Amino acid sequence: MVPSHGAMSITLYFTPRSSSTMVHWALEELGLPYERHRIDLAAGEQKRPDFLALNPNGKVPALVVDGVAMFESLAMLHYLGERFGVARNLWPEHASPDYPVALSWSVWSAVTLSPAIFRAAQEPEARPELGRLLAMLDAHLADRPWAAAGRFTLVDIALSSKLSVAQHFKLVDEAAYPNLAPWLARCLERPDRATAVKE
Repeated sequence: MVPSHGAMSITLYFTPRSSSTMVHWALEELGLPYERHRIDLAAGEQKRPDFLALNPNGKVPALVVDGVAMFESLAMLHYLGERFGVARNLWPEHASPDYPVALSWSVWSAVTLSPAIFRAAQEPEARPELGRLLAMLDAHLADRPWAAAGRFTLVDIALSSKLSVAQHFKLVDEAAYPNLAPWLARCLERPDRATAVKE
């Protein structure tokens, strides 16, 4: 998207094929005007003082909204959902019973699922635990088309972004998870994800 010349200003500092993609995808789904600034990890740009002023963790992504910087991709996703997603039907409002569901599954994706994926990729003995988590998500999806609110939301971005990594490492036996596999395909085939991934 082209940068906006209005009052709101959003800048995403990103690197392709990283956790930046989740935030990039969310911005596209939300239809928000934003600027992109690519960070060259190989050149060490993430460790330079100007970037560390935005993200003291020295990692991508960083997001600056109206002059205020954020770090941690899940925090960005929640912020974007709270501020912009409710009006666009991409995040449940606080009073909705879908709201705690959205929080639970999106946090689970980062705190529980993501570490299990990387452990399973490195240590075959960790794969049964990942299998248990995938079965848990598969069961959740048994009676719903999307992870929360009965429609595609930023929660599906959080979950499917992590599972695309598991898929890359060939850790997802699609035949074993009949509900998860078609849901994941629907998420990963969305045009706005393709836009974020190709950057």
